[in-house]
Amino acid sequence: MRECSQLSRRAVLGLTAAALPLSATGTAAASEATVIGGERLARGGIQVRGAGGLPTKLTARSWVVADGASGEVLASFNAHRRLPPASTLKMLFADTVLSRFERTERYKVTDADLADIPFGSSLVGIKPGITYTVEQLWQGVFLRSGNDAVHVLAHMNGGIAKTVAEMQARAEDLQALDTHVVSPDGFDHKGQLSSAYDLTLFARHGLKNPDFRGYCGTRTADFPAGGKKTFQIQNTDRLLTGAWGLGTYKGLIGVKNGYTSHAGNTFTGAATRGGRTLLVTVMHPTEGSNAVYEQTRALLDWGFGQGRSARAVGTLVEPLSEGGAPASASHAPEGKADQAHAAAGAAGPVSGGPSPWRLAEGAAGTAALLGAGVWTVVRRRRARVTSAAAEAAAETEAPAGTPASERAESGGRHRR
Repeated sequence: MRECSQLSRRAVLGLTAAALPLSATGTAAASEATVIGGERLARGGIQVRGAGGLPTKLTARSWVVADGASGEVLASFNAHRRLPPASTLKMLFADTVLSRFERTERYKVTDADLADIPFGSSLVGIKPGITYTVEQLWQGVFLRSGNDAVHVLAHMNGGIAKTVAEMQARAEDLQALDTHVVSPDGFDHKGQLSSAYDLTLFARHGLKNPDFRGYCGTRTADFPAGGKKTFQIQNTDRLLTGAWGLGTYKGLIGVKNGYTSHAGNTFTGAATRGGRTLLVTVMHPTEGSNAVYEQTRALLDWGFGQGRSARAVGTLVEPLSEGGAPASASHAPEGKADQAHAAAGAAGPVSGGPSPWRLAEGAAGTAALLGAGVWTVVRRRRARVTSAAAEAAAETEAPAGTPASERAESGGRHRR
């Protein structure tokens, strides 16, 4: 991991609180905590103001509804809960790498490009010795969620490790601070986590790129099979294609779905109606594979209907590199001292409340505490990543109702 080499300004600002006894930090942290997007998004449970009629059959562990233009979060449920993202992490991969190569650039794939793909991965069918355009590789990423396409592009970008480091840096720039990147493809790896809030950030930023928007909205494409032969690939986004009996969603733009038996089903969708664009992220419904789309559909319907009167409960922040204001300390809400206390270092559930990485601790006396404070922060960050990963690891069975075609031959670790 990269905690030591890439301690952020938040960690440095928090050295004082990290080094003090917990009894001394609890009160201070309760009154001052940094929350990305607004303090209400750090709360557990449903957050909504000024609108009723939310869908009643929502079983996801986390979800967000946001306005794509303004960035206002209209409603949420455990927005910052850190969960395995599966292939929705490919949105961050695209945010990071998409602009590096021209669409028409050609690349001949080697055995080494495909040597480190995790067993059980979803694949588009790339073969060594065949030359592909960059456009075709991105079609493999967006349409078929192909880990082989991701790995080829990552190798073109300088390698897996370099790409992972750049993705983590990009997440920091986007202020997606719930996200911890271990692999570029989103495959199940210990400690690989994100949140509904962060995935919605990735989608909103990505859709500003015409290529990103075009790829995620493509339903079918012809893909090279060698020589002059091709085969057709279809987008795995069921609301876009209407597959599995769901029917298409009117006005849908994209964006990206994901599935592993470890992570469950995840999906971020965007749709435009009447000149308004909404973003919805749904993570880990308790039912089978169609539920993530059905619940996304229901939340989109609410947003275009009764949700029009909703007042913002938070906001999707802008990237730091594009003038976004860095997170600043805000007053912790009454009754949330336990969450702020956990942020300062006390034990607490990683996935149930605000992200520990999203909460800053303290401010004074930093210089004198650099030696001890840095290692305290590092140890705590590692411990929380391990804790969250352990929680997710307990969910190793595919959700009820998952089609057999979505399970891996290796025993259920298939991903899309």
